[in-house]
Amino acid sequence: MAQEKKGEGFHSGAGLIRYFDAEEKTAFKIPPWFVVFACIATAIVVIAVQLWKPL
Repeated sequence: MAQEKKGEGFHSGAGLIRYFDAEEKTAFKIPPWFVVFACIATAIVVIAVQLWKPL
């Protein structure tokens, strides 16, 4: 019977690294509420510009 290898498996040998497992503490983090607010604010600005100066 073949011996079983006890290791990380094929993904470590192929150079595939799971980056989402490790988070840096110094990384820039954007809260979800800020993204939603930015989208709504951008939509309001675009609509206001279209009403003010239509193409």
